[in-house]
Amino acid sequence: MILERVARAPGSEVAVVGLGLSGAAATRLLRQVGLRVYGSDAGTTPALEKRRAELQALGADVELGGHDLGRIGRAAVCIVSPGIAPEAPPIAAAHRASIPVFAEAALGLEAMPGVQYIAVTGTNGKSTTTALVGHLLGAAGYRALAAGNLGTPLSEVALEPVKPEWIAVELSSFQLHDMPQIRPTVGVLTNLQPDHLDRYPSLAEYYGDKARLFANAGAESLWVINADDPESESMVRAVPGQKVRFSVHRSADGWYDGPKGELRLGAETLLPRAELGLLGDHNVANALAAALAVRAVGVDRSVLAGGLRTFHGLPHRLEPVGEVDGVLWINDSKATNLASTEVAAQALDRPFVLLLGGRHKGAPYTSLGPALKDRCRGVVAYGEAQPIIVRDLKGSGVPVVQAGTFDEVIEQARALARPGDAVLLSPACSSYDMFNNYEERGARFREAVRSW
Repeated sequence: MILERVARAPGSEVAVVGLGLSGAAATRLLRQVGLRVYGSDAGTTPALEKRRAELQALGADVELGGHDLGRIGRAAVCIVSPGIAPEAPPIAAAHRASIPVFAEAALGLEAMPGVQYIAVTGTNGKSTTTALVGHLLGAAGYRALAAGNLGTPLSEVALEPVKPEWIAVELSSFQLHDMPQIRPTVGVLTNLQPDHLDRYPSLAEYYGDKARLFANAGAESLWVINADDPESESMVRAVPGQKVRFSVHRSADGWYDGPKGELRLGAETLLPRAELGLLGDHNVANALAAALAVRAVGVDRSVLAGGLRTFHGLPHRLEPVGEVDGVLWINDSKATNLASTEVAAQALDRPFVLLLGGRHKGAPYTSLGPALKDRCRGVVAYGEAQPIIVRDLKGSGVPVVQAGTFDEVIEQARALARPGDAVLLSPACSSYDMFNNYEERGARFREAVRSW
């Protein structure tokens, strides 16, 4: 549909907004099929300058430091990178001119018409679940990979001469906003929690973008749903198709039998909990969701169990990075919202120091109180959100200390922690006040610990 629109307007060009990994991959893909491309980005970093030279060498017209809104308004279609907000000026210019806007992920999928995919969205757990799906498909012998919001743009996958048989696709709400043709073989909704309230005018609009996963549902569709999450159940109630459910609290299609310490598929044992190398009940839920999704495409239970045993988690997601003087340091930099930090705190079986801060995303930190009150030794608050954290956790019974630089954050944590404790970087905020992304924040944390 995207490429057809351009073909119907000979001589026109495609506007690509945002030239990070996704936008650059989309530009290369469009040039590979011979289309004219105008790519633009508001940034002017050395990395972008290098990327501009590479894309110009392929014949694209690239602008950094701003966007030609008039030119975008004359394009045949506009491709948007996932980090660009729907109300950003270049996207608004496209809408004013009635130019169709599509996510880079939509372009990538369209360019791989024979490839089947399992789409994963939700507020928390989608990266780990997506990686698990890709891993389990690979364990079953398929040529499979995990891509999308997880890290590898779908347009990058489409550029490869040999396409995968299956793709596990992580999709954010921003991507789903501009993917009108999405129709996965299997769709997974991990959960729904308040998030991105700094970018969405209301929670309803954020949930509305998540619901776009189901826009083209039919009787043949198959959905994997969190039975422990009322918001997810409410969203899918009227959605056509078969629904299978996972739960860590009660019997379901995929569930956790706590007394027996087993992950189960219906009445059958899938895996002893002790053989799943991931911390926390939330990762049990992620494993069950992935197993149900991959079982739906015909993979045997024994293969699923073997795949789960060999999966060791993702960087920046409850990642143990070292133990120093009896203190375990855990990198959960991917926890950019309160719900993620809550489940991380609940996953720990020892007292801990919490590193909390970054750029505030709109929700109050008071909701963390119950998760912190029994075992949290103290909170180190930092970044732009620091004064809000201090205000919200005042009276929680948990000591809150303040730090300036990230080095000071680490030193404050060392001073608070005792042998047998954990130090948990689980910021509940975006990283953009001090770092380029959550990966950089987590890498800085990891390097500090491993330098001692």
